[in-house]
Amino acid sequence: MPHALAPLDGASLPTGRARARDDIADPSVWRQAVTAQLPSLRAFAWSLCRNAADADDLVQETLTKAWTYRGRYEAGTNLRAWLFTILRNSWYSTVARRQREVADEEGRHAATLVSEGAQEWTVELDRLRMAMDDLPPTHREAIVLVGAAGLSYEEAAEIAGCALGTIKSRVNRARNRLAEVMDMPRGETG
Repeated sequence: MPHALAPLDGASLPTGRARARDDIADPSVWRQAVTAQLPSLRAFAWSLCRNAADADDLVQETLTKAWTYRGRYEAGTNLRAWLFTILRNSWYSTVARRQREVADEEGRHAATLVSEGAQEWTVELDRLRMAMDDLPPTHREAIVLVGAAGLSYEEAAEIAGCALGTIKSRVNRARNRLAEVMDMPRGETG
């Protein structure tokens, strides 16, 4: 059953898909055409929400989206169906969002959540950065290539342009220096 629109500027528009939609791009015509759908939108929203406040919020969200995306509305198509689709999709999004949320008006759940302080890790990371900055550039390059980038000694030696034994020595010295500065046990590496 086609839904009749309210009169626009004293004239009635034909109903159904045969309606001329070229004038719908005009904001005042658009507003009147959408406003005419409000009773149907509210009824549909109420049937989904079963709560007047939630239904009104859903209709308001639908109208906001319709206004924002009115350029996507195709002239000559069913405006009512387009609005109902927006409303239905908004409802599904709201339901999905609510399933992920935890109702915690009194803050009991939030009070049980604990996050360990990150200060200690930040201090350690700052110490490591300073220790890396204090290394000679050749040692820093070697430890980054082997330790951080995960390259083999052979690959690191090729990139650094030095002998395999030289890169191993630089990595070992860099590790020992970092362990000393970071107060960690030192050991010989091969």
